[in-house]
Amino acid sequence: MFLRMNDGTLPPETSGLTSLRQRLRVLYLGREKKAITFQAVLAVVDLAILAFFVLGPYLRSGPSYLIIDYSIAFWIGLELCARALIERNLGDWLKRPITWIDIFVLLTLLLPELLFNFAFLRAIRIWTIGQSALLKVLLRYCGLRHLEDVMRASINVIVFLFLVTGFVYTFFFRGLPGITGLVDALYFTVATVTTTGFGDITLPGTLGKLTSIVTMIIGISLFVRLAQAVVRPFKVTFPCPQCGLQRHDADAVHCKACGHILNIPDEGA
Repeated sequence: MFLRMNDGTLPPETSGLTSLRQRLRVLYLGREKKAITFQAVLAVVDLAILAFFVLGPYLRSGPSYLIIDYSIAFWIGLELCARALIERNLGDWLKRPITWIDIFVLLTLLLPELLFNFAFLRAIRIWTIGQSALLKVLLRYCGLRHLEDVMRASINVIVFLFLVTGFVYTFFFRGLPGITGLVDALYFTVATVTTTGFGDITLPGTLGKLTSIVTMIIGISLFVRLAQAVVRPFKVTFPCPQCGLQRHDADAVHCKACGHILNIPDEGA
């Protein structure tokens, strides 16, 4: 609750803060063209941060590494402040795992000598975008709405591969003789997920075996889900008012389960 002046208006600094919060909410949460463009730019920036992590082992000895590192840290800090500002309940924002992941990534960027770059965790931000309504809006604009399930499943697989690759490299391969950066970590991850198991690169110790087991189980499940999304015909999510069936054909008039008449919104695409 903001304190008002005697004439009933908000103090200038409070009014300015409220205006800023409203503008940020429109950009971060809106579905207008301007907001979608802004959110798409944020996604591109996240991809650039992930690219920096991939190239980090090769840039670490160069003079520009710290400049890029601290620039990314500044950006993440700015984005954290913006996201905190648009929240109506700061406590709920602090309870979200993605918030603490961003804070941890920020610390690793601010202390690169003590905490190695964990920017690969920003891949989770790409996953959240893939699960949000933003992907649906972008696909609709591009006329590719029928690929929504395939895109979501593909994003899940790519993000998982990237997270496991980053984890394996950071905790097992970094500084290990004979390991050529993230390429070997990605090679191990793909070989494990596909259960090919050439055996030329393995993870040592109990933690390594447990990591391989978890990678195989989750990875196979994600690939099966992707295959289902590719083969299965496109359906829209619309709960039937009578039986609650969630998914229907895009042009369905009646629910296949109970026969109830449906009124699925048509976006005109």
